[in-house]
Amino acid sequence: MVVGMVNAGLMTLRQSIGVIMGADIGTTITAWLISLKIADYGLPILGFASFFYLFSRKDKIRDTAMMLVGLGMIFFGLELMKMGFYPLRENEGFLALFSRFHPTTYLGVLKCVLAGAFVTAIIQSSSATVAITITLAVTGVINYDAAVALVLGENIGTTITAYLASIGATTNAKRAAFAHISIKVFGVLLMFPIFFNYIWLLETFLPEKMDIAARIAFAHTGFNIFIVTAFISFVSPLSKMMIWLVPEKKHKEKRHLTYFDAGMLDAPALGVKQSYYEVIRMSESVQKMNVWLYDYLFKNKDSLKEKLIHREKILDIMQKEIIEFVNRLMSDNLTVDAVNEVRKQLRMADEYESISDEIIVIAKLQYKMMQNKLHFSDQDKSDIILLHRLVANHIADISFAAKNDDGKILNKALNDGKTINYMVKTHRTSHLNKLGTKNASPLTSIIYMDMLNSYKRIKDHSVNIAEVLAGEK
Repeated sequence: MVVGMVNAGLMTLRQSIGVIMGADIGTTITAWLISLKIADYGLPILGFASFFYLFSRKDKIRDTAMMLVGLGMIFFGLELMKMGFYPLRENEGFLALFSRFHPTTYLGVLKCVLAGAFVTAIIQSSSATVAITITLAVTGVINYDAAVALVLGENIGTTITAYLASIGATTNAKRAAFAHISIKVFGVLLMFPIFFNYIWLLETFLPEKMDIAARIAFAHTGFNIFIVTAFISFVSPLSKMMIWLVPEKKHKEKRHLTYFDAGMLDAPALGVKQSYYEVIRMSESVQKMNVWLYDYLFKNKDSLKEKLIHREKILDIMQKEIIEFVNRLMSDNLTVDAVNEVRKQLRMADEYESISDEIIVIAKLQYKMMQNKLHFSDQDKSDIILLHRLVANHIADISFAAKNDDGKILNKALNDGKTINYMVKTHRTSHLNKLGTKNASPLTSIIYMDMLNSYKRIKDHSVNIAEVLAGEK
């Protein structure tokens, strides 16, 4: 999840390192749940929660029930796994395999660490392998020292998930994944020379009557707290090291929704938020295009024509990505509110893309003027400048409201829209009154009228966005 959020630009590298450290401690809860024997209640929890999920109509109750269904499945699965390992206590081949892993020497500790890392990398879940380790210890297949050594390796192996998630992602996402790997590897390297002292410390301070599962859980949590304590003051140096280790690419990277996989997140609410940010990026691009259009129309910056066309193509891609991404989200179990939110986003993305199309229409009209060496009269040029500024401010106000999800913008948007309509009507009438004079050109008049119409359509699309924000579309 963290790699995905860094990849999408929702989180910085430094923030991700902090969250990773917290997650390293939080993930040890699985070991404690097993040691507290909550797994015995997995099947009742699963059945009870399923009943509410199937027959309740309220989203909050269904969401809570789904969470409990997931926990029930985990606990029941752990119980099945524990029961499945009991017969292996008498299997000679299985016992011979684990007899090779006795951390009586540093070489033995290293073997256990490597074995734990390898198995976890294959399973891609430290929670699962820690559960297996605890089960092996409870059933008497391995002793306490071996279990702790395996847990150290499992902490390294779990970083494979972050690495796999970073493949094909942005540079910052790769840095977050490598930061996770580095924290775990350095943590084990720090623990390795003092492993036997750590075992002595645990045996000294933990009660002898404490269940072996609880003691392994304590060792697992203690190790991760040790890592966080060791690295919490080195977040900045670590982030700098990651920047050095994974340098920037030569070309500028673009964050797109196609890289932000909802399946990887397994958290549709985050996906809804990310698609919202992508819509906001579309609004920022449209405002930038308005600035370029002004310079192209009135400051004779010919080079901006290609930039405008290129940016419009990017907006087309962004809209397509939002549609594809939202479709994937809606195939998941979204709440009614979330469904309404993504529908709003689809409509807003469509309107912003339409605004970019109209901007390109105006730019092409200007290009036609230049090709035919035509010029607007001073009055017509002044009118277009005034109209452009009014429409640009209109879009900026609505985009600011979109960024803050402010539905109250509708009244202002409608009033500004009436002002723009009145201005377009006045400019059209004024220009038509000049037809037939020596200074009037038929082609210039056609281009002028088309420009007025395009600005009016931009205003219409902007008002539509305000109506979406107000919940009226």
